[in-house]
Amino acid sequence: MSGMGLPLVDQLKTRMQWLQTRQKLLAENVANADTPGFRPKDLQAMPTPGVPGGVRIEATAPGHITSSGGPGSPGQRGGEKFETRPSGNSVTLEDEMTKLADTQMDYQAVASLYSKSLSLLKIAIGKRG
Repeated sequence: MSGMGLPLVDQLKTRMQWLQTRQKLLAENVANADTPGFRPKDLQAMPTPGVPGGVRIEATAPGHITSSGGPGSPGQRGGEKFETRPSGNSVTLEDEMTKLADTQMDYQAVASLYSKSLSLLKIAIGKRG
């Protein structure tokens, strides 16, 4: 169903392809966890279409949580952790498995949205099912 010209469906497909590629890279990282000198790889964060790069969180009332709250504040993760073994390998299995689980959950959410979008399109054109 390529070329439907529907931005939402196209964005969902692009996101699923990005998540598939990330899953493959993370699986390679886990597979090479014992390979001397291996460095883990990951994709850069996928840009969000329609959201300008200058968007920032702003507290509009004194009771709001500020974005400068440190590593535990919402939307922030701790800095990159690098652990290099004497063999030169820097794959941390715990980190890779966490990334794999996050990627899988994201993929399932996007696939569900994609399926629901197609169902809505079918309803809109008069086909049920």
